[in-house]
Amino acid sequence: MTKTEEPRLKKKYRDEVAPMLREKFGITNVMAIPRLQKITLNMGFGKASKNKGMAESLAGELSMIAGQKALVTRAKHAAATWKLREGDTVGAKVTLRGDRMWLFLEKLVSVAVPRIRDFQGLNPKGFDRRGNYNMGLSEQSIFPDIDLDKVKEVQGMNIAFTMTGGDDEKSRELLLGLGVPLKKLPPKPGKTADAEAA
Repeated sequence: MTKTEEPRLKKKYRDEVAPMLREKFGITNVMAIPRLQKITLNMGFGKASKNKGMAESLAGELSMIAGQKALVTRAKHAAATWKLREGDTVGAKVTLRGDRMWLFLEKLVSVAVPRIRDFQGLNPKGFDRRGNYNMGLSEQSIFPDIDLDKVKEVQGMNIAFTMTGGDDEKSRELLLGLGVPLKKLPPKPGKTADAEAA
């Protein structure tokens, strides 16, 4: 992609998804149309946090996946149960906005997710009732940026989509419109009977 070229999904949102959302939900104010604000990738290191080299390797892999340097996260409090001291490295995170966010989403949807073994769709219940969506991945190796021969530790991550609008239904339609493969929600119990009674 050249510097002047607009990310494909950013263009798709503007030209197709935003008008669809506006029409479907009867939104009159353009500023009220739900939009993707940021994507946050968070990787907990688990046992690898005790090994400095392993932790650095995982943080580097997260940076490659995101296309932006990952910030190392540290324990704010000591926890004897996990043999954790205040200030210990516990993970890494990256917050993506703007074009980097759109480029990552394209890679996630078009390349990484289809490489998940026996994939049948993302969990439709990952919404938080405020219009944001969370998903988990069990390993970093589904991303094309990762050289499998150099992976020292298989590590999962959480990906959080922060959206404006504050409504799960609108956010679901936004993600589906962008090609995020969410499973269909199961029908609510008794919905058919209610519909027939009406």
